[in-house]
Amino acid sequence: MKYKKNDPTSQRRSNTYTVGEAIKDLLNVYRLQGKFDETRLVDSWEQLMGKSIAARTNKLFIKDKKLFVQVNSAPLKNELKLSKPKIIEIFEKEIGKDIINEIVLL
Repeated sequence: MKYKKNDPTSQRRSNTYTVGEAIKDLLNVYRLQGKFDETRLVDSWEQLMGKSIAARTNKLFIKDKKLFVQVNSAPLKNELKLSKPKIIEIFEKEIGKDIINEIVLL
């Protein structure tokens, strides 16, 4: 079966979106993009920092562009304190945006 050039089923309409574009538009319209990025960052903590660090982390949340991390190991807390700029850089590289400005260790 041959399609005609003017047949609407043979051509993609210019006003169609991919699912990814539709979700991105939805997040922007409802102003949820920032919260979505924060949640994505918290969920990727284990992947970005490693299993050993994630196993010694009790709580993790973001408030006012500050990442709060509760660590149950004093030596690890000291290492994270010294590595704050590098951790922020890793997160910016992963998410691609300026989501956090500071890390607070609890």
